[in-house]
Amino acid sequence: MEEKNLLKYVRFSLSWIILLFGIFSCSPSNESNVVVLNGTTMGTTYQIKLVKPEGKNYKTIHAQIDSLLRLINLEMSTYIDSSEISRFNQFKDTTWFAISKDFYTVLRKALEISKMTNGAYDITVGPLVNLWGFGPENRREQIPSEKEIKERLKNVGYKNILIKENPYSVKKRNEKIYVDLSSIAKGYGVDKVAGFLDDNGFTAYMVEIGGEVRTKGKKNKSDFWKIGIQYPDGSNKISKIVKLFNLSMATSGDYYNYFEINGKRFSHTIDPRTGRPVTHNLVSVSVVDPSCATADGWATALLVLGPEEGFRFALKHNFPVIMFIHENGKYVEKSTPGFKKLIEEFN
Repeated sequence: MEEKNLLKYVRFSLSWIILLFGIFSCSPSNESNVVVLNGTTMGTTYQIKLVKPEGKNYKTIHAQIDSLLRLINLEMSTYIDSSEISRFNQFKDTTWFAISKDFYTVLRKALEISKMTNGAYDITVGPLVNLWGFGPENRREQIPSEKEIKERLKNVGYKNILIKENPYSVKKRNEKIYVDLSSIAKGYGVDKVAGFLDDNGFTAYMVEIGGEVRTKGKKNKSDFWKIGIQYPDGSNKISKIVKLFNLSMATSGDYYNYFEINGKRFSHTIDPRTGRPVTHNLVSVSVVDPSCATADGWATALLVLGPEEGFRFALKHNFPVIMFIHENGKYVEKSTPGFKKLIEEFN
């Protein structure tokens, strides 16, 4: 990797790690029936816990998982100039561009969420993120002018992306459109690893990439996989423990990556509909779904929508969701009925 790309990749790593706030596996100290695989991918770390079946070569399984995750990175990382998504972003044309099945699948899911939220979630928001100083352009942290915002908004909009399945292809209505899948790619990576484990006969596991988690089965006959959620205040205090059985959970947070000017806080979470950082006090959202990619995308979407609109949306669509809202110097929890069923209080 060229030095230029390596530096960009490091920035990518930090930007993803900074969003994590303590989703971790809460396991007994004695897990003799579990094999743990660790590694790095997508600018962050991964951990996989496998309940041991007989006759498995775990070194081979680990190497195959690493190869699978490298392939996803080469498809979806905007911080690798030769990746599939980077080549599409560099493609200054409005004709069809051939893509992989993985890329198509993630685009389809992202566009579905965009349509359902009327553009609150938008994978073309990158130019605005850069404008506000949170992207790889390394702009100075400052408030852009109205003219600059309007100019960038011309090149943002999920409706400018068209996809088709036969053959797998994508095209732009506006040749300057730039796609970023970082809000959903980790979750998709989790799903792909889970699918690989299913195909190889594993019936119980926990897969985690950068805080996004998917589980299958139980650690043993009586013990569910349990995922702890911390308060987003840096205290390491556990708020809730979630029992996940054949489910995924993903989190989007908004409390580290921001800047302040004259006492006013400007979040890295940009509302694509306005071109400006969100102004509400929702600081984190966790979403549970069978698909980790779906949970990942919706966590970002609900974070943009905010504590009122986002919560109403979650209730309407029966999403198991927990929110942390910053009010009067405190963090207030707000969870849907579906999420409450999954919670085991940590006493």
